[in-house]
Amino acid sequence: MWGMSSEVRLASPQGKWVLFTTVLGSSMALLDSTVVNVALPRIGEDLDADLGALQWTVNAYMLTLAGLILLGGALGDRFGRRRVFVVGVVWFAVASLLCGIAPNAGALIAARALQGVGGALLTPGSLALIQATFHPDDRGRAVGLWSGFGGIGAAVGPFLGGWLVDGPGWRWVFLLNVPLALLCVPVALRHVPESGDGKAAHGRFDVLGAVLGAAGLGLVTYALIGAGEGVPGAVVVATAVAGVAAGAAFVRVERRRAEPMMPPAIFASRQFTAVNVVTLCVYGAFGGFFFLGVVQLQVVSGYSALGAGTALLPTTVLMLLFSARSGELSDRIGPRVPLTVGPLLCAAGLLLMLRVGEDASYVADVLPAVLVLGVGMVTLVAPLTATVLASVDVGRAGLASGINNAAARAAGLVAVAALPLLAGMGPDAYRSPDAFDAAFGRAMLMCAGVLVVGAALAFATVRRPAPDCARPECHTHGSVAVPPLEGRRGGRLGEGVGG
Repeated sequence: MWGMSSEVRLASPQGKWVLFTTVLGSSMALLDSTVVNVALPRIGEDLDADLGALQWTVNAYMLTLAGLILLGGALGDRFGRRRVFVVGVVWFAVASLLCGIAPNAGALIAARALQGVGGALLTPGSLALIQATFHPDDRGRAVGLWSGFGGIGAAVGPFLGGWLVDGPGWRWVFLLNVPLALLCVPVALRHVPESGDGKAAHGRFDVLGAVLGAAGLGLVTYALIGAGEGVPGAVVVATAVAGVAAGAAFVRVERRRAEPMMPPAIFASRQFTAVNVVTLCVYGAFGGFFFLGVVQLQVVSGYSALGAGTALLPTTVLMLLFSARSGELSDRIGPRVPLTVGPLLCAAGLLLMLRVGEDASYVADVLPAVLVLGVGMVTLVAPLTATVLASVDVGRAGLASGINNAAARAAGLVAVAALPLLAGMGPDAYRSPDAFDAAFGRAMLMCAGVLVVGAALAFATVRRPAPDCARPECHTHGSVAVPPLEGRRGGRLGEGVGG
């Protein structure tokens, strides 16, 4: 059905074009997830949007991406990985254009939801194309280069976003994706061979599971944001109940389907389940911090968008420089200590953020907090990924990684929805420096507490993996928003997902 693949050499001209295409495509989604937070205060000011609209600007994208990312990998297997990747890039670019020309907050939120659909199509395809295209002898190096270049893109994102917001304007944060797509698509069609999985043509898509999962997350998110925005209590309660019901229906459907999107049997591993709960704690705290932190720096501390974006850059740089070494250390001493100490260091970093108030000094106040947070992230992210993979059979490693990545995205989604409510932020809180500062302090205490819970759970449940377990293919991590997705030849649905 498909042309010859797995024969392209990395040193060949075609191999370089394939690597370029996959890095460029995945960088579109990665950049967008890191730069939008920097633009939020300016978006609110320009569109006269309240805090709830800013929450939805972030969450509409995360909702569709988290709900559909596992399905995106299966679509590539069935219809061709290059084809679905190209469709995802085009979809993402069109949605980005709609974001860039949005006349009001409602239109922007709708376009962001469409962006997430495009991200769910292109994100799994980037690493899957590398694995399907390159010769086995070159595949490991190609994955390493893809991961490293993606990390550099993550590092550039906040700086680029701040520069665009302060210069041409926040709309260019989205419009920038259009020329990137115009470059990516023709290169992909000309130089990337098509590939797929003939076995997948006979399987069924778990569309109902994906819809129920996304609906449950969306309804709960609406209830949490609506409660802080003054939505009538009866509506909030009814929406929350409907969200819980959709979640229960999702679990029921997954148990009964022959080929579920998220097989319940994978959670038979106690360690896999526990590490995913740790993931929820860790990435929920990270999601809340990165949503509120850049707003705190701009609204309270008086930083420009560029200053706020670059202020958090050390976390990404530390990840790029030391994540591989952290993984090697975890291999020697086991993951229990890193997964316990890492969240505690991150909690300490967030507590140091309590010092960041009006006219905060970067060197004296912001940098120490960011450095401690970055060291904590370096300590835990690589061992977390390795432990997830080691907790299941090698043939399910790709699926396990996809579930873990989706769990992290869902945790960030809920955190962005719930934290402002729990911290007492009103609809206009980001327009009042004093009110936002007080609520930010409460939010950081909550995030630190969740990280401590994650550390305690890791200490109680994580054990050293077996010597012959699956190992990560991506050793260099640059994303601070979600754990890296790993691909495996024997995987199903999550195979080849990268982000």
